[in-house]
Amino acid sequence: MKLLKRFINTPIIGTLVKAIIQKKANSEAISIANHFSEFLQPVLAISEQQVSHSFQIRHNVYCEELKFEPEYPDKQEKDDFDIQSFHCLIQHKATERYAGTVRIVCSTANDELLPLEKYCLDSIDHDTLNPKLFPRNEICEISRLAVPEEFRRRKTDKFAGAATGAINVDSYSEEELRCFPFIAVGLYLSAASVVVEKGIKHVFVMMEPRLARSMRFVGIEFQQIGPVVEYHGKRAPYYIDPFSLYKTLSPGFKLLFANIEQQFKEA
Repeated sequence: MKLLKRFINTPIIGTLVKAIIQKKANSEAISIANHFSEFLQPVLAISEQQVSHSFQIRHNVYCEELKFEPEYPDKQEKDDFDIQSFHCLIQHKATERYAGTVRIVCSTANDELLPLEKYCLDSIDHDTLNPKLFPRNEICEISRLAVPEEFRRRKTDKFAGAATGAINVDSYSEEELRCFPFIAVGLYLSAASVVVEKGIKHVFVMMEPRLARSMRFVGIEFQQIGPVVEYHGKRAPYYIDPFSLYKTLSPGFKLLFANIEQQFKEA
């Protein structure tokens, strides 16, 4: 065993092993991108009905499931920031059900604050990456990402009490289930596509460090710019230059990003 470890740890063999692992990861990422594009499609919520679907998903996740916000009679979760926002959805093609939503909160004037500026500005301790240091039309915040529970459950996630959240195995195939864990990635890439198209240069987001680490795995490099604070759970402020995605994304997810950009252009 020791000899085997020494053999693997030699520079040439170590490089070869890393190359094989990287090739396998890239192949899997390309497969995921293709699966995503086959079963799911990004939607820029333009119509009143589409925006309403976004609010409904948010209510389901933030009010009914997570209890972060109170429940509302109309089953729609919305706030004052929505009027200055773009909303993206991911739609499951076969059923036309929406599998997730995210919004991009923009600012065009000093009185149009981002959610982070209004509620968590003191949590940012970075000297140069702070929304107040940039022109208002060059900043935005990605927020209210929500994925309905039915799209976060696989066939193997069968446990007591999960009946209302489990995917209906008669509605979704095993192949379709493979891409559901990457709906959050698709939502962030959808938001990034809108941000790039609008020429916005600086993106901020409050998120769980665990989610930030997951995004880094596929090449979405969020930079933490402050400590973890209590804000709908343990979250920290992050920053990303949206144009860096062209450099940092893994090959498979570059393909997914390109597919999303193309679908938005064709819409």
